[in-house]
Amino acid sequence: MKHTGFRNFLLLSVVSLFFVCLPAVLIHFWILDAYTAQILTLGAVNAILALSVNMVCGITGQLSLGQAGFMAVGAYSCAVLTQAGVPLPLSVVLAALITVAAGVVIGFPTLKLQGDYLAIVTLGFGEIIRVLLVNFRGLTGGANGRQFPSVLVTNPALAWLVIFGILVVLLALIRNFLSSTYGRAVLAVREDEIAANSCGVGVFRYKMLGFAAASLIAGIGGALYAPFIGFIKPEMASFNRSIDYLIFVVLGGMGSMTGSVLAAFVLTYLQEFLRILQDYRMLFYPLVLIAVMLFRPQGLLGMKEFSFVRLWERLPDYAARVRGLINRKGKQGGMHGGN
Repeated sequence: MKHTGFRNFLLLSVVSLFFVCLPAVLIHFWILDAYTAQILTLGAVNAILALSVNMVCGITGQLSLGQAGFMAVGAYSCAVLTQAGVPLPLSVVLAALITVAAGVVIGFPTLKLQGDYLAIVTLGFGEIIRVLLVNFRGLTGGANGRQFPSVLVTNPALAWLVIFGILVVLLALIRNFLSSTYGRAVLAVREDEIAANSCGVGVFRYKMLGFAAASLIAGIGGALYAPFIGFIKPEMASFNRSIDYLIFVVLGGMGSMTGSVLAAFVLTYLQEFLRILQDYRMLFYPLVLIAVMLFRPQGLLGMKEFSFVRLWERLPDYAARVRGLINRKGKQGGMHGGN
């Protein structure tokens, strides 16, 4: 068992380093142009926000429409702290903690609500954040936003390394969390609150844990978005942004972290690819949702996770099938040639 666990860890580490380092090298040597690099890195940021939404909607089982508000809190906190003289890495950590504090403040009175009521409260939270950012001009720059120059703006290879590397770390931490006692308790609450409560699981406590974790991830996403784009504005906290992130989760599959990441990258690229259609490209999202609801209501991966370990273990079977197919075709060709 120890040997198998070490092998799986080594395999996942190699795959992660490959996907982190190879694009960075291609970007550094201009094999991938700056525009493509920006789209890929923006896809990684969107994937982090999709993980946040999936944590609260797919894992905790609560419908939240205010994750963009938490992203904005993280982004503005990082910008203010950095421009006050705090080093950027420390600013990202502090911004994430500030966002967790905001999540606890919002979650404590609202997580006793369910369904539409929780969605309305979190929607209101996002709008409150947006209005505050618009009106506190001295701190936030008002409706025009504020500039945030950083090294990640001028160095696309470094931006990819940092942001996608953090995405990989978050995926690993979430998977380990869901396999832990706390994660299984959160999943139990999602499946049946009454049954979980009867078994001694603190329903409110684990709802709060999942909501705080989702807020933390959203804060990290916002704190990385701000120095990567170099400009932030209150529209980050808008309802439309929250819906965009929810669409990533619906398309990828509620409860599937790898599905959300895959959908975030696909839709981010398609949104840019369809930019030639101008405002009409926004019709694409409703069409995607309608198609998913009709033909794949559970999303691309449903509640399953894509696993490189399972793929690696099945490679010998796939290779044997391919060899068998080639041998059969060879024998058939020989028979026809003999005739």
